[in-house]
Amino acid sequence: MGLLDALRAARCCLNPLSARRSWLSTKASPPGDQNILLMGAPGAGKTTVGRIVAHRLGLPVVDVDDDVLETTWKMPVASKLAAVGGERFVEEEGRALCNFSASGCVVSLTGSNPLHAAAMRRLKESGLVVYLDVDSEDVMRRLAGMKVNRIVGQEAGVSMRDILRYRKQFYEKWLDVRVLCGAGATAEKVAEKVLKAVARYRDHAAETFVSTRSDAAAASEGRKRFSDVAIEGLAADGGLYVPKRGFPNMDAGEWRRLVDMSYPERALVLLEQCIHPSDVSAPELRKMTFEAYGSNFSSEAVAPVKHLVGNQYVQELFHGPTASFKDLALQLMPRLFAHCLPPMCNYLVLVATSGDTGSAVLSGFGGLGGGGGADPHRTGVLVFFPEEGVSETQKLQMTSRTEGNARAVGVLSDFDFCQRSIKRMFGESGLTGHLAVEYATVLSTANSINWARLLPQVVFHSSAYLDLCRDGVIKFGDPVDVCIPTGNFGNAMSAVYAKQMGVPIRKVICASNHNRVVADFVATGEYDLRGRPLVPSYSPAIDILTSSNLERFVHHVSGGDGALVKELFAGLDGRRRFRLGGALLGRMQREVAAGWCSEGDCLAAIRDVHAQTGYLMDPHTAAAKAVCDAVQDGSCPAVLCATAHYGKFAPAAFQALRLRDVPEDPAEQLRRLGSTASAPEMHGGLMGCLEETGRGPHAVRQADYGVLVEEVESMIRDSFLKVV
Repeated sequence: MGLLDALRAARCCLNPLSARRSWLSTKASPPGDQNILLMGAPGAGKTTVGRIVAHRLGLPVVDVDDDVLETTWKMPVASKLAAVGGERFVEEEGRALCNFSASGCVVSLTGSNPLHAAAMRRLKESGLVVYLDVDSEDVMRRLAGMKVNRIVGQEAGVSMRDILRYRKQFYEKWLDVRVLCGAGATAEKVAEKVLKAVARYRDHAAETFVSTRSDAAAASEGRKRFSDVAIEGLAADGGLYVPKRGFPNMDAGEWRRLVDMSYPERALVLLEQCIHPSDVSAPELRKMTFEAYGSNFSSEAVAPVKHLVGNQYVQELFHGPTASFKDLALQLMPRLFAHCLPPMCNYLVLVATSGDTGSAVLSGFGGLGGGGGADPHRTGVLVFFPEEGVSETQKLQMTSRTEGNARAVGVLSDFDFCQRSIKRMFGESGLTGHLAVEYATVLSTANSINWARLLPQVVFHSSAYLDLCRDGVIKFGDPVDVCIPTGNFGNAMSAVYAKQMGVPIRKVICASNHNRVVADFVATGEYDLRGRPLVPSYSPAIDILTSSNLERFVHHVSGGDGALVKELFAGLDGRRRFRLGGALLGRMQREVAAGWCSEGDCLAAIRDVHAQTGYLMDPHTAAAKAVCDAVQDGSCPAVLCATAHYGKFAPAAFQALRLRDVPEDPAEQLRRLGSTASAPEMHGGLMGCLEETGRGPHAVRQADYGVLVEEVESMIRDSFLKVV
């Protein structure tokens, strides 16, 4: 490759999203001659809503039934259906639509238009398809009121409810924007939702992200979109990306619609609210979401909520491929990452892990094909983990998954060192520039500092509340508390964001082990790392002192004061402490509570719950149980986040249950524990990993920043061809 080509490639990598932005510019707001196409089931109110929307916008209105079909056929639509039958009707309807032409109109489609693919492709070219996702009971009631007892495609013996359910797949296929309507929503309210949805679609430049450390002037200059932050991971100034306008808020009627939905359906609706369709279209997002939360989870419910004791419930977040809550984000995040990738550059995803993230990242990216990446020739994954700070099972999970462009490296230090080193690499322009010019490679991350990694976690906190509503434990609007084993604060922050979206969470309770920096911070407002060594525990995934996502939380409670956040966090490595006081401390304590438990408390919680119920908790869930018992008043339900399967931390479980003659083989340990526990069930994926043979030694490196930089460059050389 010549020098000019090398410079062009380097320029792409130094500004990797310029190519994607040029593509996105072609998907800007629809010009004035484009149509607004209202789609939905028969009885969804498309005609009435269309008239209101057209009046509000000053646009012509077209009703396909009255203005296209009956005009073309010279007879009522019902007569045509009776004359030709359902199958031929769809074809003739589609033919009429293919000859239809309009611009700058509000068009109310028929309920059967989406069944004809050629017609819908032509219609989509003319404008924006808005799906009126109306409550099924409202639809049934309206159809009964109109005395409609049969619709197109409804064969003898098929109920109206079943044919409407069948039709939904076609609406999902063609939509550009969903308008989710609560039960009993009036036509005026639905029209207002349509207007807001169209305005949001057209104003895609408004849904931008800012660094937690940006001041007002810098925030107004930057135009980072979801597709930018999913790739970049960490902001250039060292801060973390957050939505400039905060989270969208859904009303109670919209939330109630989600109660009876499956986990993937809930995830899709919530993520559509948070990811602009010009970054990821609705059909693409649906495909990714249903692939992410499908057969790779051992529970069809994905993240089921089960009663534990008293007014406490446990949300099992360990049914994914690697048996930890990280799978709930990292089965989806790599798909979003791959979708947002601009052309030409290589990407090395750097990950620091306290145990669970590493194997979940390797599984998530590996699941897309080619071992370590979405594109085996352009994406690699490098995981750094504390060699002596993870369980033996966690280590086996990581080192057994390294193949292709994927590698897991043990470091003779703790998680904080690994995380600090990766952040430093992102902040050194000399290093990132060298990697871009020499190898056409850009660094990214899949830790929870990456917004695309944190966002999917909002879904499972929302889903837990909805499950309690579905099961009759609460009614929507009743408060719940959520207790979360807390290390890097990402899981807790995602619960805060779920509350911001409208989930009635009363308190987010942060549960620490004896490395209680978060608990002390919430209690006093002082974040003090001076003279505080990291002490290994039975719950290593929360053996963390530098909690990265606290930066997002301080940004949240300070009302987006980037200057304050920069002052507090940019100098943390040097000063090793800061303090929040006064009003900010009060706001923080209104949002979250916190506590910590000793190692003895943790083991006692495992033993007591097992003796009482037969349920076997892992030590992180046990920390949440112990803290919840101490902090929560029991006046409302509490959901404990079960962040890992007990099999990942078998030695702690054996010690808690006071079992003797512990087998040396991790697979035998899991089998024996499974025979003592009535729940949860054995984790097949975990057992399969432990039973594998032929795992060789893995790389272990000294706790030296320069050594880790050399490992990064070695990984790139082994994975990608040099540019020059």
